[in-house]
Amino acid sequence: MAYYTRIDREACIACGACVMVAPELYDYDDDCLAYFPKDRNQGITPVCDPLVEAMFDAHDGCPTDSVKIAKQPFHGLPLDDE
Repeated sequence: MAYYTRIDREACIACGACVMVAPELYDYDDDCLAYFPKDRNQGITPVCDPLVEAMFDAHDGCPTDSVKIAKQPFHGLPLDDE
């Protein structure tokens, strides 16, 4: 089963939890907010199987619930542009 992820950048407080747990998936941008760089935080690129556990760990460790996960691609613009 494919999973998709993105960061709700309006809720992100740049605590570093997601980047520390899953540096292969998340990074910081020039504004020091986390994002999913594989698709510019659009949530349309599936997370490969070896990284799914790290994605869920990042989700569980996020104090603001900014790490979003879905079983279908997110559609539309990145969350910070909506």
